[in-house]
Amino acid sequence: MQRILIIDDERDVRDSVKCVLDLAGYEVLTVDNATDALEQLGRTPMDLVITDIIMPKMNGVQAIESIRRAFPKVRIVAISGGGNFGVAGYQPAAIATNAYLKSAEEAGAHVVLTKPFELDDLIGVVEKLLGVGHA
Repeated sequence: MQRILIIDDERDVRDSVKCVLDLAGYEVLTVDNATDALEQLGRTPMDLVITDIIMPKMNGVQAIESIRRAFPKVRIVAISGGGNFGVAGYQPAAIATNAYLKSAEEAGAHVVLTKPFELDDLIGVVEKLLGVGHA
């Protein structure tokens, strides 16, 4: 059974994605930050990581760079809904999201998805990256 690690500081996102991937036949672990994710990857080999970009402590772009260096065979899906940081840092959400996801691609993400995404689209991406015969 192929293993997937989900990194997202939003519990609802983690739980929803985990539920869908569990039902699709994958072994899924979750963490709420990238620091814990790197520790988990050191303990348990993973085939794929799904990471949010905007998170406290270490952001997703930094996580992707670290994962690519330490675990080069792991496939990575970056997800982001953007995020605006108050009036002074305001950017239209679509522009901000595209910039975050472009940074994730440049850091080494294999696929990027904009939140909210259809869970069927996520399954398709996972199957493409890992191969359809996972179950």
